[in-house]
Amino acid sequence: MKNRLLCLFGPTAVGKTDLLHSLCDKGVEVVSVDSIQIYRELEIGSAKPSIEMLELIPHHLINILHFSQPFNVADFVRLAQEAVQDILRRGKIPLLCGGTAFYFFHFLYGFPEAPPSDPEVRQRIEHMKAEKGGEGLREILSQVDPETHSRLAPADLYRIQRALEVYYTSGRPLSSFSRKGPLRTDFNLSIIGLERPREELYRRIDQRVLDMMDRGLEAEVQALRRDGAVEIHPGMKAIGYREWFEAEKAGWKVSETVARIQQYSRNYAKRQLTFFRSLEGVIWHHPQNQEAIIKDWFG
Repeated sequence: MKNRLLCLFGPTAVGKTDLLHSLCDKGVEVVSVDSIQIYRELEIGSAKPSIEMLELIPHHLINILHFSQPFNVADFVRLAQEAVQDILRRGKIPLLCGGTAFYFFHFLYGFPEAPPSDPEVRQRIEHMKAEKGGEGLREILSQVDPETHSRLAPADLYRIQRALEVYYTSGRPLSSFSRKGPLRTDFNLSIIGLERPREELYRRIDQRVLDMMDRGLEAEVQALRRDGAVEIHPGMKAIGYREWFEAEKAGWKVSETVARIQQYSRNYAKRQLTFFRSLEGVIWHHPQNQEAIIKDWFG
């Protein structure tokens, strides 16, 4: 099938990577849709695929940046497009796989017709952030664009600033611009979403955080800090990393920090599912239904 493109998504800890084992002989190459696995130094907290998995199936857009380097959705769409075209040219099957819903959304639907970035307005918002902090920016956004405020994570300062930039540039809230165009038609898309019952998913999330601790998550963060990582670095804003900076300020014990990571991860999974369920043409499966998934994709 010409221009065939598989998509696999689902919330954190649902079992996406486990499913890849059943695709080793299918000629698939993975394009990672993950805003944290792009960073080379973030291993345990980003839940990267194992070395064995990376050897079994080629992966793209993993380990491409230093934790201090910014990366946004436009960067992802551009690089993912290049990777997909490269995979197709070599006669392989590209599989977009991950949990960053915002990246999936814009790859599949394109970008809203919001005004372009304005350096002067952006600088003004940077001054506002320096004066009022992230909480202050969130409060302003809640007043000028409550809809966008309600769907953005509190730590997602990049998109909060972008929403304010759109408002101050156009005089209109970002939510007033069309966020969803037609699903792209230049690929033959086959989209699988993975889901589990909520309690089952939450147990897996909690256990995965404990497993990360057993593998040395705290030590990994300490090593990153010795290498110069600070909380304003893009890689350090991810769940699993930012909580250690919060813990230092708040005086949390390790057990409290772990509990926060678990809670924030569960909250994130809920937002992921809400976003994924807004997409079109998705066939939903429990991750254990591997035979049915393979049949949907390969017949």
